[in-house]
Amino acid sequence: MSEAAPTPRNGSGPLNGAANGHGPAPGNERPIGTAPEARRPASLTVVPKAPEKLATKDFKSDQEVRWCPGCGDYAILAAFQAFLPELEVPRENVAVVSGIGCSSRLPYYMDTYGMHSIHGRAPAIATGLASSRPDLSVWVITGDGDALSIGGNHLIHALRRNVNIKILLFNNRIYGLTKGQYSPTSEQGKITKSTPFGSLDNPFNPVSLALGAEATFVARSIDSDRKHLTSVLRAAADHRGAAFIEIYQNCPIFNDDAFAPLKDASSRDDQLIRLAAGEPIRFGADGRQGLRAGRYGGLEAVNVADVDPNSLLTHDAGRDDPSYAFGLSRLDAAAVSHTPIGVFRQVERPSYDALMAQQIRETQTKQGEGDLASLLADGDTWTIR
Repeated sequence: MSEAAPTPRNGSGPLNGAANGHGPAPGNERPIGTAPEARRPASLTVVPKAPEKLATKDFKSDQEVRWCPGCGDYAILAAFQAFLPELEVPRENVAVVSGIGCSSRLPYYMDTYGMHSIHGRAPAIATGLASSRPDLSVWVITGDGDALSIGGNHLIHALRRNVNIKILLFNNRIYGLTKGQYSPTSEQGKITKSTPFGSLDNPFNPVSLALGAEATFVARSIDSDRKHLTSVLRAAADHRGAAFIEIYQNCPIFNDDAFAPLKDASSRDDQLIRLAAGEPIRFGADGRQGLRAGRYGGLEAVNVADVDPNSLLTHDAGRDDPSYAFGLSRLDAAAVSHTPIGVFRQVERPSYDALMAQQIRETQTKQGEGDLASLLADGDTWTIR
């Protein structure tokens, strides 16, 4: 548990919550098919509402924040702490689970419940927590090394199951905690302490990977763009099911300025593609560039003035077929020359935890509550003398 676990208030803490861990918390029942409370994120319909207004300071623990000077983690932490009051969820109903790495220190700095778990297993732990406790808002904090190396298996299965957790992947394209080895997202040819002659590995594209795992919500943002990052966090919280957010995060010690072209005022407008639902995709000076479908199904950047306006794309993250979103994710496969940020895909599909809860209710209706002790002693058991 986090060192700063809060004291439950008004009986809505982790030991009370939803009956049997599988239904709405008292006072939060909502008939199926009715509209949720105004401005209440869809993923929180069975999570208690805070009895009083919360502020950023309420989510700050008493622990000294310890990252290297200039680390992008500071900006992400500040944005996350400032965003959480919007959810109007009691601190004791927020759980932050992390794995191993620089980013995974974050739960210590949150005045919520949380767990600094083991390498790569944060999505698995969060899956169990969200499945058994629907009265919690569960967030996963992980890094490119933690999530995509030893944790790769857990990550893809959490996404394909669509369990109601929100995964923030801090991508600095390096192993920072262990002092600068190459990571699964380091570019080919990267010279590090573990690859002195250049990395031979072809790197993962985290957004492409998430889309390939059939994630229902996939997005990308940047540590230094607080307004954009907050908007993406807000969209993720409003998504009923698994949400995956890749955050480009600077490591000033071991991989400084890895995303400099996307932050420099002289180049970012030409390279960043800001995705907005229902709006034409335009970027570059005066919006002179756009996107259209390529000959073989991929997407390509073109000068708007040189092509048929009807061939240009308008962003639609709600397409059930992930091909379009995958095409967007491949625009920066080789470099950061054309890098989309925003929500790539957002579609509805029943979540694993909701389906599991329904299955349990149906089974209990048919067979009763059950007896764990008799179940363990029943069937193929034997005595060893």
